[in-house]
Amino acid sequence: MKLDRRTVLSGTAAAFAVPLLASLPARADAKRQSLVDSCLESARQVLSGPDFPDAAKVMTNARGVLIIPELVQGGFIVGAAGGRGTLMARTAPNNWSPPAFYGLGSGSLGLQIGAKVSEIVFIIRTERGLNAIIDHKFKVGAEAGVTLVAVGIGLEGASTSAMGADIVAFANSAGLFAGVSLEGSYLDADSDWNALYYGQGATAKAIVLDRRFTNPGAEPIRQYLAKW
Repeated sequence: MKLDRRTVLSGTAAAFAVPLLASLPARADAKRQSLVDSCLESARQVLSGPDFPDAAKVMTNARGVLIIPELVQGGFIVGAAGGRGTLMARTAPNNWSPPAFYGLGSGSLGLQIGAKVSEIVFIIRTERGLNAIIDHKFKVGAEAGVTLVAVGIGLEGASTSAMGADIVAFANSAGLFAGVSLEGSYLDADSDWNALYYGQGATAKAIVLDRRFTNPGAEPIRQYLAKW
């Protein structure tokens, strides 16, 4: 049978297209996995490092943790600063949920000129604080009944006064530091990233509270947090 040249070319294109399409989810997962891995490194830096001696104390009774491994001025989220991170909850002693992806954005984070906050770890101490972040877009300073206190590097003992807060944010700066004001910033679940990493229907609540989704790539950070 004689094949039409256009048919051959079309078939050839399709043959190349199938493996190309099949590789797209793998690349997408690699991008999200890189963020999960960065969150693990930030957790080690802040929770086990020498700069925040009080962080481990606050983690003892933590209900959850939200890690932003890199927050930059002029970031990709609307406003003057932004970054992505992951939220995890402790559902039982030494048992932490897989991470749900979140974004942090703000018009101003009170940074000095030339300063760059490279890591922020939000330790969520209460059920009220965790639910406020999961239920809707969380805006710092605007959530009724939810208190958040920011602690900067070099402010040893500062978290003592924050022990009554629902959320304590430990901010590690790569540049000059004069404290971080998170007032007016917001945290919101990244639905697209959650779906790409876990599958359709993977909302923050389904991942963190209902534990309906999992990904083997999340095991290292879950095992690290299991020490608390």
